[in-house]
Amino acid sequence: MVYKFVVLSDEDESFVREFEFLESQTLLDFHNIIQDELEYDKSQMASFFLATDNWEKEEEFTLFDMGTGSSTMDTAILEEIIFRKNQKLLYVFDFFNDRSLFVEYTGETKEIEDREYPVCTNSKGIPPKQVVFGTSSRKLYNNIVVSDDEDDDDEVDDVEPEVDDLFLGGEDEETLPDFENPETLSEEDE
Repeated sequence: MVYKFVVLSDEDESFVREFEFLESQTLLDFHNIIQDELEYDKSQMASFFLATDNWEKEEEFTLFDMGTGSSTMDTAILEEIIFRKNQKLLYVFDFFNDRSLFVEYTGETKEIEDREYPVCTNSKGIPPKQVVFGTSSRKLYNNIVVSDDEDDDDEVDDVEPEVDDLFLGGEDEETLPDFENPETLSEEDE
């Protein structure tokens, strides 16, 4: 038997992916085809969650054994975790920003001879970016300027303020004791 799923994103309504899996395949197979289809960096963490009808997280399936009592994707066989039509899963691909894809089981079909499973049967829209930086981070990165011109190095040093001027307002602070030599500390400092 072949299980059919639709994958959606709340970040872009035009994004849709439909996949088919053999009932004996695992959530790890699902993870791998999502990563390949969306051209994501496979070194990033991800998890599947069984979800309620309101998309609330329930049981977690992690990429690796995290020692937290959760199951792993490679042991989660689809026929053992999909138990009803419209079963919902969340695929969390960006833990830092709590971003997910919404996965819904849409039904079964017969296996097509000579077709390799899993397979993406429908692909529409641009996938969400795997990693999104916050607006403050983006502003910081926009101010960085890189120059390949080696001749300008001397000129830049003359124009740019010294590090002490940037952080200390041009004023020298007290000299700190030499921590590499413990003998310089007095008994009061210890």
